[in-house]
Amino acid sequence: MSAPVQDRMVKAPLTVRQTPSATAPGPSPVPAPSRGRRPTTQAGWAACGLAALVVGFAGYLPALSELQQQHAQAAAHRTFRDQLANAVAPTGPTADGAPVALITVPALGLTETVVVEGTTGRDLMRGPGHRRDTALPGQPGVSVLFGRRVSFGGPFGRLDELRAGDRIEVTTGLGRAVYTVNAFGDEDHPLTDQAPNRLVLVTGDSDLVPSSTRLVGARLDGDPHPDTGARSALRPTDKALAADRAALPALQLWSLGLLVAVTATTLAVRLWHRWAAYLCAAPILAALVWSCYENAAALLPNLF
Repeated sequence: MSAPVQDRMVKAPLTVRQTPSATAPGPSPVPAPSRGRRPTTQAGWAACGLAALVVGFAGYLPALSELQQQHAQAAAHRTFRDQLANAVAPTGPTADGAPVALITVPALGLTETVVVEGTTGRDLMRGPGHRRDTALPGQPGVSVLFGRRVSFGGPFGRLDELRAGDRIEVTTGLGRAVYTVNAFGDEDHPLTDQAPNRLVLVTGDSDLVPSSTRLVGARLDGDPHPDTGARSALRPTDKALAADRAALPALQLWSLGLLVAVTATTLAVRLWHRWAAYLCAAPILAALVWSCYENAAALLPNLF
């Protein structure tokens, strides 16, 4: 090999051809963050709150309303006992919701239950009610008492269990009267007993929303007390299964107050300490809910 050729081979740069090799996979592309969806919308929260109110009302009627009736009964019992002791108990028409008698029905588990004047939905929240256009128990004539079947303690809820011969004792400002059960009926089958001095107990026909009435009649044992002759006029809301439509405006106002309180509580939770806001708002919200429930119950049939 000649010298020039050998020199060119030495001086030429040595290149190495590299074969392509598998490259390590790079990091996966990170997807662009998507906007997270809120678990519930404001409409969803509103629907949940409304559902909770409806469920709460369904529990209030058979259970919590009894506490309200027991409180009213305790206060009325003290008042009426004082009136009897001082001989000032009413013997004729008196104010709505005022106590007028004590009724004891062993077969129903009633012992000195206070009977109030009037049979509107609000009157019957306090206990059994005396229909104002009839005689007081023990007086000559027919005396009619209404009682709820389910809500507010359901004092007449077991009226179907009465049997002929069961005794009913009633105490008024005129004294004590005893009746003996002897007749049964309903809205389609009125009582046929023609005795001049009777007591009629009335309640709804169903544990759901009643559409008719159940009647139990009892005859007075012995002579009646003197007749005062005074009666009050019957109003539309006193009738069986009547609803108190006057409660609707009150329900609307209490509902508006509840909405305002819920809104204020929501803002307080965001702007203030959460648990402090809840603690301050809880009694206010509970009172508003209770008032809404009470007025809603007045819109139901008075014998429910």
